[in-house]
Amino acid sequence: MSDEQDPAGGAAQPDKPEGPAASGSEAPDSATGEPAREEPPRLAARGLDRPAADPAEAAVFGRPGGVDGTFSARGGSNGRRSPSAAPPTAALAGAFGRPGAAAPDLQRPPAGARERLPDDDAFWDGNGKGHEDPWRRPETAVELGPPPEDDAAPAPEPTPGPRLSVREVLFGRRVEPRALAVLGVIALLIGAVGGLVGRYTVEGANSLTDPGATLTSTTDAKERPPGSVADIASRVLPAVVSLDIKVGDQGGTGSGVVIDPAGYILTNNHVVAPAAAAQGSTIQAVFNDGSRAAASIVGRDPKTDLAVVKVAVRNPTVARIGSTKDLAVGDAVIAIGSPLGLVGTVTTGIVSALDRPVRLDGEGNDVAVIDAVQTDAAINPGNSGGALVDSTGAVVGINTAIRSLGGQGSQDQGGSIGLGFAIPIDTARTIGEELIRTGKVTHADLGVNVRSVTDGSADGAQVQNVVAGGAAAAAGILEGDVIVKVGDREIAGADEMIVAVREKNPGDVVPIQLVRDGRPLTVTATLASD
Repeated sequence: MSDEQDPAGGAAQPDKPEGPAASGSEAPDSATGEPAREEPPRLAARGLDRPAADPAEAAVFGRPGGVDGTFSARGGSNGRRSPSAAPPTAALAGAFGRPGAAAPDLQRPPAGARERLPDDDAFWDGNGKGHEDPWRRPETAVELGPPPEDDAAPAPEPTPGPRLSVREVLFGRRVEPRALAVLGVIALLIGAVGGLVGRYTVEGANSLTDPGATLTSTTDAKERPPGSVADIASRVLPAVVSLDIKVGDQGGTGSGVVIDPAGYILTNNHVVAPAAAAQGSTIQAVFNDGSRAAASIVGRDPKTDLAVVKVAVRNPTVARIGSTKDLAVGDAVIAIGSPLGLVGTVTTGIVSALDRPVRLDGEGNDVAVIDAVQTDAAINPGNSGGALVDSTGAVVGINTAIRSLGGQGSQDQGGSIGLGFAIPIDTARTIGEELIRTGKVTHADLGVNVRSVTDGSADGAQVQNVVAGGAAAAAGILEGDVIVKVGDREIAGADEMIVAVREKNPGDVVPIQLVRDGRPLTVTATLASD
């Protein structure tokens, strides 16, 4: 059949069959004698409806004259030949060229083909039909297949093997002797390395505890400049001793201060008084370095609560003596002694008050009154007789009494509440020197007994009685007079009048101001000796 178009653009009509077949009659088959089947008529291609071309467009886009196909062997209308492409290489032709005539045909054979394919064909069976594999049949409908099956067999669980004993390993010939030897060498090497490491570790640790080890010297971790509490304590402690008093099977403890290179120690009278009145009593001085020495009483003064004892010690450390006149309220002070038997105790505080009259427990009829330095440095029983030093390390007082909630006095057993009293060193030095020289001390005496009074606007000491032949009687002082001033010192009570008189010496002429019947009066008294 030819499907070429005619020049008018219509579709070419199919060739009409000739002979009997064309007329639709069945002609007999020459081989079988049976009439032949008439073939159905074939449809021709429908003609294309093409509109007439525009002459202007045809002149521009139409085929040149003499050209019937799409391409011409020659170039354009100018007559030049177009360059042709180079022939492909052998590799490209072999890869992408058409197969030769002897190559097998990959096209599916037509249905009803009479030639038989080999039985071992991988794609087609002997009947010209594809295998029943749905992947080989394009007309097979899409459907879900069964889940995949794990064809791999599960791995068997490992079972523990037989264990070998040491005997079987060594003598059962289960392990090669060479392997045993190598294993032994490795164990020996590991043990040797561990031993060396342990040895060096122990030697390094022993070097820190070895008595022969020396540590590098370093600077002091604390700064102790001159004048610090530590510096003052280191200089004063060797001059302060602890006094152990034993009377029979009883004992007591006090403190003392070395005031002379000959071994004289200044302390309180109430510290050594029990040993002075009892036979067979002993006094021992314990120095800061722990050494001990027997002490003997040189002299005592119950009215000022001072005493001096002496020890046979060569070149003892002597305390530096200061002056109470240089003190002011608020100055820093340090108390050193043996409170509660604790030797070499140091406490600090300030001067709380000056010229504080304090009445102490005296002996017999003697009244002990001191013009004390008050301090808030901790002072407890056992501090009595110890040193109160200033910021330069000089002794400015002898610690004597404390004020506690239980009462007042040197023998009070209450604890410190920050009210301590010390005898001014100026008074203590005078009394100490007199005791060393003569063993006793005499005091100035006015010859009166007084009590403290006030009228709401003024205070004073009222005379209760006048001793006949005494200094007061000679001066014209009468009972009922109120003494308000002795010398230059104002009198606010009985204790202050006593200490004001004892500051003077026997024979001193002292003006005394008093109030008699509401009128001020001044008399002159020549102090006698007690």
